Amino acid sequence: MTYALREHTADVAVEATGKSLSAVFAAVADGLAAAMCDDIPDTGERFDIEVSAESREALLFDYLDELIYERDVRAVLPVENEASVHDADGEWTLAGSARGVPLAGLGAREIKAVTYSEMAIEETADGWRAYVVFDV
Repeated sequence: MTYALREHTADVAVEATGKSLSAVFAAVADGLAAAMCDDIPDTGERFDIEVSAESREALLFDYLDELIYERDVRAVLPVENEASVHDADGEWTLAGSARGVPLAGLGAREIKAVTYSEMAIEETADGWRAYVVFDV
């Protein structure tokens, strides 16, 4: 799985690829962390995340929004993201975890919110691709 940060007017975008839908969700989350901080130390404890939604796009939005919420509430930068995505009769769920690096002294840039603007999740010949714009 890979991600790349893309310039987007006054915002920042993450384009990610992965062999599976779960891998591309985790790659977008890692891209979110990279948009907030250049150098990530090896500190922090893992924490679990569970999200559900009515569609694949809503699930990605809610997952990333939950990571931003965890950043704000726990004062940690979620990195080394793991995600397991499932669709059961139209109910999309994600069970995952992240390592929460303490923000104190980290010098992280603020990402205000995830947006639906230009959001894309698509299956490709090589797996999956996602594109997400974040408000900075």
